[in-house]
Amino acid sequence: MDPLTLGAIVAVVTIVILFSGISVAAGLLVVSAIFLLIFDGMRALELIPEIFAGKINNFALLSIPMFIIMGAAISSTRAGADLYEALDRWLTRVPGGLVISNLGACALFAAMSGSSPATCAAIGKMGIPEMRKRGFPDEVAAGSIAAGGTLGILIPPSVTMIVYGIATETSIGRLFLAGVLPGLLLVGLFMAWSIYQTWRSGEGQVLGGRVFSMAEKLEVLPRVVPFLVIIAGVLYALYGGISTPSETAAVGALACLMVAVVIYKLWNWRSIWVVMRDSTRESVMILFIIGAAGVFSYMLSSLFITQSIAEWIGTLDVNRWVLMGAINLFLLVAGFFLPPVAVIIMAAPILQPIVTNAGFDIYWFAVILTINMEIGLISPPVGLNLYVINGIAPDIPLKKILVGSIPYVLSMVLAILILCVFPEIATWLPDLLMGPAISG
Repeated sequence: MDPLTLGAIVAVVTIVILFSGISVAAGLLVVSAIFLLIFDGMRALELIPEIFAGKINNFALLSIPMFIIMGAAISSTRAGADLYEALDRWLTRVPGGLVISNLGACALFAAMSGSSPATCAAIGKMGIPEMRKRGFPDEVAAGSIAAGGTLGILIPPSVTMIVYGIATETSIGRLFLAGVLPGLLLVGLFMAWSIYQTWRSGEGQVLGGRVFSMAEKLEVLPRVVPFLVIIAGVLYALYGGISTPSETAAVGALACLMVAVVIYKLWNWRSIWVVMRDSTRESVMILFIIGAAGVFSYMLSSLFITQSIAEWIGTLDVNRWVLMGAINLFLLVAGFFLPPVAVIIMAAPILQPIVTNAGFDIYWFAVILTINMEIGLISPPVGLNLYVINGIAPDIPLKKILVGSIPYVLSMVLAILILCVFPEIATWLPDLLMGPAISG
């Protein structure tokens, strides 16, 4: 059978199995086993455990549970509330200041946790009720937090960037740096829209809340210092040549646990156990997907599907930007139905040679891919962040949350266009601190 035809059949079967409700990892293993059994016989099935184990036998993967512990420890405290309160006191009289406070808190919290759902939950629990109390429409209150939560997979340290680095065998440190300025760009676009939307509403009660004295503003600053120290410490350890990404993740996890115990008095062993339990559960889920996707990739390669797709795309006589547009469309649709980790693990190894041969920087492309995944987090039918917000404020209909997030989706699309015109936004900082990347 022609490999391209076989690839189409594999794609259809994969979609059907994943839509059946089975977990992503189990679904990938089932699809891989079916096609390996049909085309390579029973002997091929003996390789599945070896491939699975080999894929997760990677020292760099240790950074994933460490960063997840880092986020879980912070999420178990009042860290999100303190970040929100500090920014609110300083920005309360700025038009749209409360929304800007929430987005700023999301950006800082994302830099510590690397998790979009955790960021949504931590900031949303305080921010959404306060915005509604001050007269913000439900769409604005819910949509801004849902969008702000997506920053967790772009602003470093990002678990999805780690997964991308492992899947494509690229530098995790350089990927982290590539996400810094695009992350700030997104924060700026989100804030600009919030200010414009508030100004356009013309509602006085939305423009600001209580006026805080300078003493009250200064009093809350020490609550933010531990977070800034942790972020600075992690970045210094990583880029100062002190430790590897996995070792840096361990330092960050320990620092966050110490902040949770010492500053937030998380002395209860039951609470610490919950942090470890939830972190282990999420880490195993991600590692299971990575291992299963490794088997899936082996199946595609052994049946010459991957090579045929890359060769076919290479023969297309189209402008490279048309090709990039098609790739973006594919990623956008995939992100609507699958979690970011699954899309990255399955698609990145296939797309990497195509993107490189077209003359695009692979680290720039990592940022483009990640922003597409961010859009998927606030888009149905999966839209994980939409459901997190709906769980925080169940009286806000899911439709209103979606409507409120649409302007931020458009902001992400604008960010992709800006990055296409000015790719240096993603590549300048890594090149400055680590030297030019070796292409190919």
